[in-house]
Amino acid sequence: MTVTIKLDAALEEQLRQRAQASGRSTSDVVRAALQAYLALDDAAPARSAFELGADLFGRHAGAADLATRRKLGFAAAAAERHARRG
Repeated sequence: MTVTIKLDAALEEQLRQRAQASGRSTSDVVRAALQAYLALDDAAPARSAFELGADLFGRHAGAADLATRRKLGFAAAAAERHARRG
């Protein structure tokens, strides 16, 4: 199969340099790059946003009623300060 692709000048130059440095044709370099890309894609299927952040989601390990406890703590601290003044 023959495939035609359009490359910008910088990418074309990088391809030519890589091919020349490795002693291979540009077609060989493109084939190898495409094979590596496709193999990588098969090895790691796309994961959902939930799967990527699963270890970060969910309920924290502490108490569930932090707001209530905080209000009670403020009330107790205020009562203690008031008792010290009086």
